[in-house]
Amino acid sequence: MIRPILIHPDPRLKKVCDPVTGVTEDLSRLARDMLDTMYDAPGIGLAAPQIGVMKRLIVMDCMKAPEVARPLVLFNPQVTWSSSEVSTYEEGCLSIPEQYADVTRPAAVTVTWMDETGAAREETFEGLWATCVQHEIDHLNGKLFIDYLGLMKRQLITRKMEKLKRERARSGP
Repeated sequence: MIRPILIHPDPRLKKVCDPVTGVTEDLSRLARDMLDTMYDAPGIGLAAPQIGVMKRLIVMDCMKAPEVARPLVLFNPQVTWSSSEVSTYEEGCLSIPEQYADVTRPAAVTVTWMDETGAAREETFEGLWATCVQHEIDHLNGKLFIDYLGLMKRQLITRKMEKLKRERARSGP
């Protein structure tokens, strides 16, 4: 089921999410819904708070082609190692539509998480995957990519999002 994505500014996007204590059928369904929502948007990552669920859950797939999809479901993802080398990507966000900015982050990160079966997983991500996983984990900590920008740019983007939300409210669902 495709879920509505919250648009910034929304107070839920600035809150730290609660850990997942165990994978339940409801959480498995939520993860499937999040993947459907992410692919429909379309995007390469989605965090539970972006659909109003304050749990430490992200989904991502940076392959960008359905025939080689690699959907990942990460409960309680945590960066355990970051490279000293950095990379800069132009980032966007489904909660901040049509706004993009360069963000510099570690070029590689090792992440531990619990998968949809409840098993512990660990992987080192590089390139776009590293940027995506860090971006999505930031969401779980109440941080948006625009928080890496200067105050003026951040305020400009926030005003654009406020206008977009007003326009959407006037035009209806």
